[in-house]
Amino acid sequence: MNTENTYIHQSIEGKQCGVAIVILNWNGSAMMRKYLPSVVANNCGAEVVVADNGSSDDSLKMLAEEFPTVRRVVLDRNYGFADGYNKAFLKYEEENRAAGNPLPEYYILLNSDVRVGEEWLNAMLTYMNEHDDVAACQPKLLSDVAPENFEYAGACGGYLDKYGYPYCRGRIFNTIEKDKGQYDDVTDVLWATGACLMIRREDYWTAGGLDGRFFAHNEEIDLCWRLNMLGRRVVCVPQSVAFHYGGGTLPKGNPRKTYLNFRNNLTMLYKNLPASELKKVMRMRLFLDYLAAFQMLLLGRSYGEFKAVIKARKDFYAWKADFKAERHKIQENAKVALPQGITHFSILWKYYAKGAKKFSDL
Repeated sequence: MNTENTYIHQSIEGKQCGVAIVILNWNGSAMMRKYLPSVVANNCGAEVVVADNGSSDDSLKMLAEEFPTVRRVVLDRNYGFADGYNKAFLKYEEENRAAGNPLPEYYILLNSDVRVGEEWLNAMLTYMNEHDDVAACQPKLLSDVAPENFEYAGACGGYLDKYGYPYCRGRIFNTIEKDKGQYDDVTDVLWATGACLMIRREDYWTAGGLDGRFFAHNEEIDLCWRLNMLGRRVVCVPQSVAFHYGGGTLPKGNPRKTYLNFRNNLTMLYKNLPASELKKVMRMRLFLDYLAAFQMLLLGRSYGEFKAVIKARKDFYAWKADFKAERHKIQENAKVALPQGITHFSILWKYYAKGAKKFSDL
């Protein structure tokens, strides 16, 4: 194992020390048994932590018996992905302070269904150490099922179009490219995938962490957008490679997943879009969301998904007022009104009307 570029065991100003790899788990005993060995074997000296999100399976027993070197942080119930990480980090830091242990400079949020290679961490750590203006990064994310392909949830770094639709280098909607090295340059992106996200601890808390109200979906895009607005960079470092199984929590087509995606995406737009863009984007989304809902019916997808879109819009308007003060604070503190990772075009138009199926076609 090459640790030449790491400084994981070095103390920084006597308070911080390297990297904590934090895996949020909920009833994922079987998944961890399959994927955790690669993380333990290739941790490059970082501390590996499993934060258990109120599991009811044998996750904690399995970890104690089969992975005794992995630290366990136990939450009292399932807080979802977003607030689960917030609460896990807070408890981890509280335990460290109580024991007189240093806090990490970096956190890595890692899904329990991710397999990593030998140099995955060093590549990201080296880049972050050399670029103080970078708040967060991700590796090249490939499919563990078909390793020649990019993985849906992040691929080689993410963007948003002018109406808030996310896409990636290597994946636009359901078109997933093969990895041919075409995106092997380090590049700035709007968002890095929550499946494997390396972030400076200070930046995480300065930006407010993940929005726990989202529960799951769009939360990492929202956080990275806020980081960009604060003038901090988010990048993809493709020299780091990880393999993601994907879809382990809520499979595609699940009405709950559809609901969370639509509700959270609208909320994210409301929080982060500048006043000059907000009204026109929301007007267009009103049309596009109902178009998507009726298209789900026409294409034979479940009636539950149709209802999920309608409910998502209704619930967004019901809780929008709860975000008014936060929106004001975000806009007031913004150093960048509209980050470069939000493109000026409609990805729907490019994809369906112009036939741009690959990122390189855009």
